[in-house]
Amino acid sequence: MTIDPHDGVLAIDTHVDIPWPPGPSAFEDGPRNVDFPKLRRGRLGAVCFVAYIPQGLRDAAGYAKAVARTREMLGEINAMGAQGPQGGVVAPSAAGIETAFAAGRVAVVPAIENGYGLGLELANLDEFAGLGVRYVTLTHNGHNQIGDAAIALRALGDDETRYGGLSDYGQEVLARMNTLGVLADISHSAKSTMMQAVERSKVPVLATHSCARALCEHKRNLDDEQLDALGATGGLAQVTMVSSFLRPKARTEDVSVRDIVDHIEYIARRIGVEHVGFGSDFDGGGGVRDFMDASQAPALTAELARRGFGRAEIALIWGGNFLRLLRQAEAHAALQNPSFAATQNTP
Repeated sequence: MTIDPHDGVLAIDTHVDIPWPPGPSAFEDGPRNVDFPKLRRGRLGAVCFVAYIPQGLRDAAGYAKAVARTREMLGEINAMGAQGPQGGVVAPSAAGIETAFAAGRVAVVPAIENGYGLGLELANLDEFAGLGVRYVTLTHNGHNQIGDAAIALRALGDDETRYGGLSDYGQEVLARMNTLGVLADISHSAKSTMMQAVERSKVPVLATHSCARALCEHKRNLDDEQLDALGATGGLAQVTMVSSFLRPKARTEDVSVRDIVDHIEYIARRIGVEHVGFGSDFDGGGGVRDFMDASQAPALTAELARRGFGRAEIALIWGGNFLRLLRQAEAHAALQNPSFAATQNTP
């Protein structure tokens, strides 16, 4: 009897975009890469749905627009848990995710992609954490008020660097994130920003959707020094499947789950299987020819098993490592604020 390596695994996709303005329903099997029917067919236990905020001008009007969009998008993400069995369960804590999985429900974990959406008020971060946000991607393409991005946007007047890493405000944001139990996502950040975040954060940081630069030269990928820093501090690199991050100048049809596992395997060998995972970037450009939507998630698991990863290792890659970081963030926040636990949304 053949054992299905995906059976019983708590699989967590750490980075999925939602359409904006609101488009096709997440509750119907439609054109989105990720909707709840596909999640159930793919046996995914949890998804980090992100409020993606494109980088705009660093002025009062730009910040106001970004904060308003963030608030609206988080409302849309939270609504995914308001449809009964048809939808998911908003469960941003590690225990909440595990409880939802045990009950056969998909856990929805809200997140923000681009700290631009926080504006210039730390109170906005507090508000969004209260809406269940468990990580913030510090930058996107283009420098923001928090720090330098890996890719500067000349159209916004960016020089190659703006601060030389984190800004003074960015350091305040990072400290507040630690206090609130919100993880720092360094995908999209410049190496200087990333390395300073690793050094200054009181809990490990992660890249929710990046690949290994040793296998594919791209500004968005992590070089060996960055990977080593993540490994040394307990952090996490979640391999994504944007084709050009997997192989230079590749198109979707040129790459497969084998390319994804090439990157996972490289990182696991360099810094340990405890420091690697997976974040698809579905509905934001992610997809390979044999894994084009959430229903095909078992194909990745099958390739991991074919490469020799055991069941315990597969469980770590698919979700166990991310849960560990969530627990560390929660434990640190609870030490800073004993009432923290009472603020967590659990099923």
